Amino acid sequence: MKHGRPMELPEDFWIPVPLDTNNITTLSPFLVPQDHLASSSTFYAMAVFMFFVFVVGTSINTLTILCTVKYKKLRSHLNYILLNLALGNLLVSCVGSLVGFCAFSARYFIFGALGCKIEGFLVTLGGMVSLWSLAVIAFERWLVICKPLGNFIFKPDHAIACCVFTWVFGLIASAPPLFGWSRYIPEGLQCSCGPDWYTTNNKFNNESYVMFLFCFCFAVPLATIIFCYSQLLITMKMAAKAQAESASTQKAEKEVTRMVVVMVMGFLVCWLPYASFALWVVNHRGQTFDLRFATMPAVFSKSSAVYNPIIYVLLNKQFRSCMMKMVGMGGGDDDESSTSSTSVTEVSKVGPA
Repeated sequence: MKHGRPMELPEDFWIPVPLDTNNITTLSPFLVPQDHLASSSTFYAMAVFMFFVFVVGTSINTLTILCTVKYKKLRSHLNYILLNLALGNLLVSCVGSLVGFCAFSARYFIFGALGCKIEGFLVTLGGMVSLWSLAVIAFERWLVICKPLGNFIFKPDHAIACCVFTWVFGLIASAPPLFGWSRYIPEGLQCSCGPDWYTTNNKFNNESYVMFLFCFCFAVPLATIIFCYSQLLITMKMAAKAQAESASTQKAEKEVTRMVVVMVMGFLVCWLPYASFALWVVNHRGQTFDLRFATMPAVFSKSSAVYNPIIYVLLNKQFRSCMMKMVGMGGGDDDESSTSSTSVTEVSKVGPA
């Protein structure tokens, strides 16, 4: 569409840049390659990246699940939540990354409007489950280490309830576009699908849905993570100060600090671009932008299926040891597992005086 020309607004997609046509439907991302939006090399580069995320993300998250099933010692309350995180990540990598690879390879969304709705819903659900799992992990660490509830013991039943909570919240966040509050349409270079934040449409009320996602699915989990990990840092620093002569306590404090920084940065890398871009679009209606940049936030969010398990699983000595043993690379020795368990126990006993 050129500026000043009448526009037909299709029900199932919207391309938020000026196009040289009176009828936007002729350039439907469900029907024709979107070469008018970017070069073929850009699409193929994105296809390669999506394939990488699919292979690595699916492999590492599947291995996490198989290890938890096979090794009884991994079935602790914290590892239940890590397993839940792996399930959410697996949904994102198996659906989002694989669909993205196929669509970028074809240079348009070959699965049609119904496939777009299904992909958008499943990827949003998996992403929300992963996101809320990160907040639950932070909350669990706060309860266990800082002991705000005194002698309250976080049991497996509590962990399972927290996992159910993430799926309920994930459905609350991902289901509305299926029932008319916003809609799932192709985004960026039109080869992956997500909520419609481009148009101001009274029928779909997109702006309120975007604000709901920002507050409910970004601001609240981020605030939870920052609060819980800041309290964890304060508790560890108090313990280190009280035991200034203890080299092990000082080392634990440094390790926890490093862990907190990595975890918070991982969360921000995953979700800040997506949330920020959505808010920018909502507050700058009508302004054109390069759709290649619009694609990057969605790619970052999907790549969380790779770096989330690296941060939360591979940095866990027990998981890393069992994974190496499962793939025949040694490891998995009882000494290392015992050391890890002892370390976790000692840190878990640290609390305010």
